[in-house]
Amino acid sequence: ELAGQPDEASDEIVIEERLCGPEMSLLAWCDGEFAVCMPPAQDHKRALFGDRGKNTGGMGAYAPSCAATPAQLNEARRMMQTAVSALKEEGRPFIGCLYGGFMLDPQLGVSLLEFNARFGDPEAQVILPLLESDCFDAMLACAIGNLGQGCSIKFRNASAATVVLASKGYPGSYAKGKLISGLAQALSVPGASIFHAGTNLKQNKELITSGGRVVACTAVAAELKGALRAAYAAATCINFDGVFY
Repeated sequence: ELAGQPDEASDEIVIEERLCGPEMSLLAWCDGEFAVCMPPAQDHKRALFGDRGKNTGGMGAYAPSCAATPAQLNEARRMMQTAVSALKEEGRPFIGCLYGGFMLDPQLGVSLLEFNARFGDPEAQVILPLLESDCFDAMLACAIGNLGQGCSIKFRNASAATVVLASKGYPGSYAKGKLISGLAQALSVPGASIFHAGTNLKQNKELITSGGRVVACTAVAAELKGALRAAYAAATCINFDGVFY
């Protein structure tokens, strides 16, 4: 039942099947024929702790995701390969990084929600740090069509987590130009690295904020708990007016 009368912009209403369950992001290198999937990741959209606040572009992520069963992961990989194979048959081979966004519904199974032709953010910040082989080799294999002919892509047997530090007001309006401090201390945390998103340098070389999502603190450890501890330890070192994570 609709509360009120639809306006002109909503003359047409789309009713879709509701999906429940965790999300999973699955990225794959593609050379136009083969899709070689990376470890699954899961990002977190809500702005605040406890799954509260507005939806964002992603406030953090971890990999490999444990949300999917082995059977569900195999099904998602099959969907990625099917898409690449179908595009080749249509004469439109896809070459590059294919991003698949999945829902893992306990009743309906694996559902593909979206494709993106890019690395995900912040998923890339936890997937690529786990890459043990050379990223250039994988990209070159995509470009020359060599993924299925001996290109070896290896990932570390470890976990990665990233925490996004955002500006006050994000994902709504926010102020820019806030001085950022503590990056050196954050980088001293074992296993930690910093990815810049909404930052800029002033003429005097001071680092300031220039976006909603400002930096992401990523850490790699043998287990997920260790990666989370290190990522949050790095995040607590960084400060700017209005920061939240």
